[in-house]
Amino acid sequence: VKGRSFMKRRAAREKAFQFLFQIDINDEVDNHIVQDYLEEQNNDKFLKQLIEGVMDKKQEVDDTISRHLENWSLDRLASVERTALRLAAFEIEYLDDIPTNVSINEAVELANRYGDAKSGKFINGVLSKIVQK
Repeated sequence: VKGRSFMKRRAAREKAFQFLFQIDINDEVDNHIVQDYLEEQNNDKFLKQLIEGVMDKKQEVDDTISRHLENWSLDRLASVERTALRLAAFEIEYLDDIPTNVSINEAVELANRYGDAKSGKFINGVLSKIVQK
């Protein structure tokens, strides 16, 4: 059972990433869009927690990330990196039931899958700094 919920969380994380990535690109958020998406996904609790959490805490999460970016600004990052960082930083800061290394590994994997060759390594570096704070 434990393995199954892990796969479910991984899938939820990926769906949250894809949704938040779209919002980041389109730069507009309508609550109906969020609710419709969550309903399409059977109102998965973890997915809802991630999407709503990242959206609600966006400013705090962005501030945390920005403090740990060296020679970069958040708005200069590619949307893939920005979204993966937001998701993981939110988990690290606000979801105590998820081991930090899991949040980091999942974000690195998403960055590697959707970003370029350097994305995963970059994400890992920034998140490691956040964790060391």
